[in-house]
Amino acid sequence: MSYFLQQLINGLQLGFVYALIALGYTMVYGIVRLINFAHGDVFMVGAYLGFYALALYHLPFPLAILFAMAGCAILGISIEKLAYRPLRNAPRISALITAIGVSLFLEYFSSLKFVFGPNYLAYPRPFEVCTYQIGSVCISNIQILVFGVSIVLLVFLQFIVQKTKTGMAMRAVSYDKDTAKLMGINVDYIISVTFGIGSALAGAGGVLYGIAYPQIHPFMGIMPGLKAFVAAVLGGIGSIPGAMIGALIMGVVETLCSAYISSTMRDAFAFSILIIVLLVKPAGILGKKEIEKV
Repeated sequence: MSYFLQQLINGLQLGFVYALIALGYTMVYGIVRLINFAHGDVFMVGAYLGFYALALYHLPFPLAILFAMAGCAILGISIEKLAYRPLRNAPRISALITAIGVSLFLEYFSSLKFVFGPNYLAYPRPFEVCTYQIGSVCISNIQILVFGVSIVLLVFLQFIVQKTKTGMAMRAVSYDKDTAKLMGINVDYIISVTFGIGSALAGAGGVLYGIAYPQIHPFMGIMPGLKAFVAAVLGGIGSIPGAMIGALIMGVVETLCSAYISSTMRDAFAFSILIIVLLVKPAGILGKKEIEKV
């Protein structure tokens, strides 16, 4: 039983990181109905920005994570303005292909020597790792940090979406962009803000991922990005609580699969979940069924 509880804590650690990425997917899809496949690479850029803030500039951890979030927010807004906004009224497949192109561009541009370089880098930890014994399980200060920062950011996001004028405008745009425009809402601004917030969360996720699994490289965003997308679909893409629930389920299932079956099978299990969800409940756990013309 203690082994199971230990793996459960490890799975929640991974799940909270996935949640920070999945929220960006679900927010962008909820507003502009776009699956932003470049989001996993924004997560990668966040990890590198945190790396430079900690290793080169020796910033304290709170400032390092804010630095990464600000950099990723600017990157997300820039991607939206340069790559997605010109295609807003184009067929959806055009935006989807563009998202894949942006993703590949970020990966290969980042691997150039004068940018981040192609090599793996050891991630600096802002403090020594220590573990605490609680009953029969151990929890490290890194895991407490991941849980704490993720929960604070998720609560802050819920506050923005539910309690602020910007959040109200975001919800209005997600329901109907044309009506929101008639009501005086600056739709372009709200979409940029959505990209900025989602990218900032991915940047925070990148820093936490780097600290928890201390090795980064320019292609590190591919698999976590895909799994966070699966988590968003599992929870019901477009639903913020659904993305969080889906991410926690993904993290726990992946960790339990590694612990009890095989670590080489964990990716297969993760994507099996996507297939099962699409077959059994395409709208996801908290998603709403929609009828669309294709």
